[in-house]
Amino acid sequence: MNYLRRRLSDSSFVANLPNGYMMDLQRPSSSTSSPASPATERRQPQGQPAQPAPQAQAPPTQSAPQAQAPPAASGGFLSSFSSVVKTAQIASAVHAKAAAHAEASAATSTAPPAKPAVRKPKVLLVIDEPLTDWVKYFKGRRLNGEYEIRVEQAEFSEINLVSDVNSGCTVDIQVNRGGSKVVRSVKPDFVLIRQHAYSMTPGEDFRNLVIGLHYGAVPSVNSLFSIYNFCSKPWVFSHMIKIYHSLGPEKFPLNEQTFFPNHTQMMAAASFPVVVKMGHAHAGMGKIKVETANDFQDITSVVAIAKTYATAEPFVDSKYDIRIQKIANNYKAYMRTSISGNWKANTGSAMLEQIAMTDRYRLWVDSCAEMFGGLDICAVKAVHGKDGKDYIIEVMDSSMPLIGEHVEEDRQLICDLVMSKMAFSLLGITTPQTSSTKSPAGPQTTQPKRARSASTSPSQAFQPGPIPAAGPGTQKQAPQLNKSQSLTNTFSETLRGNVTDDEAKAETIRSLRQSFASLFSD
Repeated sequence: MNYLRRRLSDSSFVANLPNGYMMDLQRPSSSTSSPASPATERRQPQGQPAQPAPQAQAPPTQSAPQAQAPPAASGGFLSSFSSVVKTAQIASAVHAKAAAHAEASAATSTAPPAKPAVRKPKVLLVIDEPLTDWVKYFKGRRLNGEYEIRVEQAEFSEINLVSDVNSGCTVDIQVNRGGSKVVRSVKPDFVLIRQHAYSMTPGEDFRNLVIGLHYGAVPSVNSLFSIYNFCSKPWVFSHMIKIYHSLGPEKFPLNEQTFFPNHTQMMAAASFPVVVKMGHAHAGMGKIKVETANDFQDITSVVAIAKTYATAEPFVDSKYDIRIQKIANNYKAYMRTSISGNWKANTGSAMLEQIAMTDRYRLWVDSCAEMFGGLDICAVKAVHGKDGKDYIIEVMDSSMPLIGEHVEEDRQLICDLVMSKMAFSLLGITTPQTSSTKSPAGPQTTQPKRARSASTSPSQAFQPGPIPAAGPGTQKQAPQLNKSQSLTNTFSETLRGNVTDDEAKAETIRSLRQSFASLFSD
């Protein structure tokens, strides 16, 4: 205590104390009987001697107030000192709390991020034949980087469904496992339709399933509205007539066609031959070439038995067929020339070749792609006659077959298109189509590489390897084909080669000899 009194008697120590600390020690005592405090002694003039300090114990004759004065002064000093200690403790506690908060913040910033919540996969229903495995094209793909894609593939004949206003659409898929049928139920979030929804063949009318998917508000490619409209070829042709009247015959050379709702209105054409198409004929089925008026009457009786509508159009003596396809913003054009001489270029043997995409072809397919609210996948078929004119005969939707040497690329384009449409319809996100082919943005045209020879049938088209380029000093490599296919390629090369080059001629003759030798060697 004496040490503290000596410290407090120092003027520099007291002057440096914050305002308000130990005010009772700095204030002079009001009692005359109380001993002088160090602060009072400090304020005394320097010339006057300091009064002696009182004894530790008061005489017994002092009054009670005089005996109580020193303890009161001592209590004030302890109270002020306790206030300083408490203030220091509070400041220390605040500092410790701030340090703990800083450490907690640092620990949070350095801690590993929390694992994202597991998202329920989006179910993609692909309606297609089992020849194409669409699961591998969507393997590893994620919708917006968050949702996995679960592909369920089946044909129209393998599915059934039920749709409700609130619960949407539930599809039952029949799967053959170990010789027994197992039914699996799924709720599709999106549908890709690569199969015809309607055919006049008994048991192949699946328009009720298209209605059920549309009833359940399931988004699709192409749209279910357009899929249903494509279930009637004359109905589609009637919309092509609107384009014909809008653009004119020069820009959109549509082939002339006459529609008969039933057999009673079928009258013989003014000129022959004509092609009669019965009902919803597609893929070469239900099409008959009529040479005379008597044959036309026979076909009328067949239409009467079929109880369907029919169309008739002038037969075009074609030099080759033309097909222009559009998948999203990718364009390709093909030329198919019949080798077997069949009036149907898709029947028998034919040579398929990719040709350059022109503005004229692009106008055809872009105009047809606007039908029924927009077609993401479509193709226009035309015939190039021996008279040098083009005749548009048909439009195909997302069920169109993929042809040529770019089939894998086209499937990847369809996969990218589906991913983009799913992101927009399910998440409301517009994403650029990042194709695995790494093609730049904007409309793209795959330029032709080389001609290809093909042997086609109504159900399958053969696509052999590329023809080696002929030229001086070029060693030809025979493609890995069978003998007849190799011979067909050689003839195609002979017809399309540079006949003005003597060296090329000689090389072609040698190739022909080798082909004939290999053909008859065994």
